Amino acid sequence: MAIWKECLATYGGPYLFGKQPCIADAMYAPVVTRFLTYDVALDKVCAAYCKRIMELPAMQEWVKEAKKEPDDIDELDAEF
Repeated sequence: MAIWKECLATYGGPYLFGKQPCIADAMYAPVVTRFLTYDVALDKVCAAYCKRIMELPAMQEWVKEAKKEPDDIDELDAEF
């Protein structure tokens, strides 16, 4: 969260390095989903950043497609 707050303050947001999402935002997208899944307590700045990331069309598509994945994967049921 310290990295997010520093980047948002330095580059003026709303994304880590300015007005457009970049590869850094894409790199942190899975972190955003984990923070939300595990209900990590976030300050207002970081909560707003997470909301912005989750509102991106690419994230909406990713979540939509992920929900189509099966709950069980046969290949992972191998016995050792």
